[in-house]
This record gives sequence, structure tokens and C-alpha cells, in this order.
Amino acid sequence: MQGHIEGLTLRLYNPQSHQWRLYWANSKISVLDPPQIGEFKNGRGEFFAQDTINGKVVLIRYAWTNMTTGTPHFEQSFSADGGKTWEVNFIADQTRVDESDKAH
Repeated sequence: MQGHIEGLTLRLYNPQSHQWRLYWANSKISVLDPPQIGEFKNGRGEFFAQDTINGKVVLIRYAWTNMTTGTPHFEQSFSADGGKTWEVNFIADQTRVDESDKAH
């Protein structure tokens, strides 16, 4: 994907189920997508949703790894076969900023 994207993520935690619901919206469509539902366990986060893209029902998976390091890794994948196979279509590698390094 190229170009400028403006969006927001709403993240809600349910302390009873220990699961998160992650909602995404962007300025182009202006609606909240179906929530990704999942949790963090053993340094990994997995979140799943079902959506319709170009008229096709797909499963969407968000996977967070390297959560306990200074370089968290995020992947978004789609599955058109009920989760048997996944196609990664977005990757984001991040770098944590040490609070002591921030300028005052």
C-alpha cells in the first residue's frame, strides 16, 4: 500500500475473558471495522476477525511477536480458506524508545 493513511485504533480490554477487542477505522471509509479479538500469551499476541473484502469473506489475523524485546514485530494476514493457509499482506517492525533517551 502506498500513500497517506489517516486512521485510529480503539483497543478495549475485557478483564473477565482476558481478551482484547481491536477496532480500526480510517478517514477514507469512516466506519469501524469488525473487531479483532484475541490475547497476549507467552510474549505473542494473536487476534482474529472475519470480514468481507472485495465481496469475499476472509479471516484476518494480527500477530504480534518479539513483544518482550526492543523491536516488536507485527504481521497482518488474510485467509480465504477458513484459516488453513495465510497470506501475509502487511508487516510493521517497530523500535521501542527508552524513556531516559527522550529530550526534555
